[in-house]
Amino acid sequence: MINDEIRVKEVRLIGADGEQLGITPIREALQIALDANLDLVNVAPTAKPPVCRIMDYGKFRYETQKKEKEARKNQKIVDIKEIRLSATIDEHDFQTKLRNAVKFLGEGDKVKASVRFRGREIAHSEIGRRVLERLATETADISSQERAPKLEGRSMIMILTPKATT
Repeated sequence: MINDEIRVKEVRLIGADGEQLGITPIREALQIALDANLDLVNVAPTAKPPVCRIMDYGKFRYETQKKEKEARKNQKIVDIKEIRLSATIDEHDFQTKLRNAVKFLGEGDKVKASVRFRGREIAHSEIGRRVLERLATETADISSQERAPKLEGRSMIMILTPKATT
């Protein structure tokens, strides 16, 4: 709430340069703000008495919006990239999939590695688990397992997340 919207008898007043002006009646606080050509802004309405500050409210709102926009611009949206492997994958194909996983993890994305079992391969799901565990150990220096290999229907799925760089 600002200026005439504030409906209390007295407020704890903070000046434009941050100094405490003490507890003053609302009319006197409004007059001080008008004399300084600034706004009276209620910054802590639940306090007893409420705390009001003398500031340029338009400039304050502009700066907070600018900070929020900057924060939104700097945030990273994490995508989940999927890599599909098979239980009977050959060495060269595995290395290609591994390179892709390393690239995705390096970009800051999560990697969902899945092994799809076809036909009677499902009876030997431990082979698919070994393929996924090998992928996890090969990328252990840049990633951590968010979800261990787990059989879901005819697929075994594992999720890798990039390690935080500090």
